[in-house]
Amino acid sequence: MLDVLTGIQSTTAALNAERTRLDVISENIANAQTTRGPDGKPYQRQVVVFQTVLQKAIDGGGEVPAVRVARIQKDTRPPQLVYEPGHPDADANGMVALPNINIHEEMADLIAASRAFDANLAVVRNARSMALATLAIGK
Repeated sequence: MLDVLTGIQSTTAALNAERTRLDVISENIANAQTTRGPDGKPYQRQVVVFQTVLQKAIDGGGEVPAVRVARIQKDTRPPQLVYEPGHPDADANGMVALPNINIHEEMADLIAASRAFDANLAVVRNARSMALATLAIGK
């Protein structure tokens, strides 16, 4: 049987991966000023690492590439030190360790992830439209 929606599996995987990326970026933005987390240290920026996975195609036995989240890892950049002697988390020299988050970088990543999500969503919409048009041929 012919699969009218060939490629939807890889598009769905990409949508899920981009959704995870959007969630992680949102968490980074929300914690941009968190100077003390559960471990007593400033929040550390997180980054999503993607991995391409080859899956067997349903018909034909070929390989269909799909993207998935391999892992979410902490950014290794050190925290930003800011002089704020009145801050409750300031050290003896008045320095406060802020998360290693650049809001401009996060916003650029957010826009890129959002556009990638929208592009994959457009693929799903087009595949659905083509499937409906194919079904209408037999009427």
